[in-house]
Amino acid sequence: MGPRSLGGRLLAAFLVVVVAALGTVGVAVLLIGPGYFAEAMGHLPGDPMGEAMGEATLAAFTDAMRQALLAATVIAVVTATVVSLLVAARIARPATALARAARRVAGGHYAERVPSNEPGELGDLAVSFNEMAASLEATERRRLQLVGDVAHELRTPLTTLDGYLEGLEDGVIEPSARTWQLLRSETTRLTRMVNDLSELWRAEARQLPLLIEVLDAAAVARETGERFLPQAQARGIGLVLPAAPVMALADRDRVAQIVSNYLSNALRHAPDASRVTVHAVMHGDAARLSVADTGPGLADDQLEAVFERFYRVDAARNRAAGGSGIGLAIVRALAEAMNGSAWAESEGVGRGATFILELPTA
Repeated sequence: MGPRSLGGRLLAAFLVVVVAALGTVGVAVLLIGPGYFAEAMGHLPGDPMGEAMGEATLAAFTDAMRQALLAATVIAVVTATVVSLLVAARIARPATALARAARRVAGGHYAERVPSNEPGELGDLAVSFNEMAASLEATERRRLQLVGDVAHELRTPLTTLDGYLEGLEDGVIEPSARTWQLLRSETTRLTRMVNDLSELWRAEARQLPLLIEVLDAAAVARETGERFLPQAQARGIGLVLPAAPVMALADRDRVAQIVSNYLSNALRHAPDASRVTVHAVMHGDAARLSVADTGPGLADDQLEAVFERFYRVDAARNRAAGGSGIGLAIVRALAEAMNGSAWAESEGVGRGATFILELPTA
């Protein structure tokens, strides 16, 4: 235990307090004790014999007190040192363990945790440290997953482009209109994916420009939904839009983007001749927009997974439709950037799903 360690400083502090207390007691006893002693002996003034005996007795008393105080000081210092060592070690041990764990986390070992059963502030500090480490571990896990997902998603269009370009170069593939159209579709897909990733990063980093204002969320949802009416009518899907105003504090364009994403997903999964309903209501002190469909629904483990990057309930169909797989991740990031929240609800597979956006009110 070095002199600069927490345990060493605590020990020094304890000993300083002990010495100060003993010094105060010693001075008080030596200054005040003789007067009380003389008074207790009852020597009368003017009595030569009594005065002589009093001086001798007082001298003996003072000498005895000095020896007793010296012995008491030695015993108290030894006892205080032992007790201070134990107490200082008890207090410093969790802090030392926390410092070692912090160095390991700084080195990239995000699974590090410390015991959090200490009482008081040390326990609170340990809990906060574990929460921080868990958050860093989750962030690192998402980062690694994102790198893997992006590599996987880019591989397919790049492989397609490389194969067709090689075929064109070797003369195996004719440069027809269909070939150019396919190449163009793949580059468009790559561009859309890069743009979506850029927007997702900016939204999660809270670097998107937002114009927060008082708006009628129901009117925004209704205007957005009207753009989907031709697509719904072509498949015989009834699209129900909200009418009553619901005031919220949000960015108009971002709310429209979220509702558009919800409606696009709902219409993609809703069966023909079914119904998609957009609700706008006040829920407590929040404005709530929801898009409900009667499609295949979601299992319990999919309710959160659908908001993860590149997650697809039906991977083959979504790739064919050109989805990037990060639309709902952008939705959640946008909702949180506006101090709101986004989530999904479903009664189970085959029973439809409801996607919800909740925003603060004006």
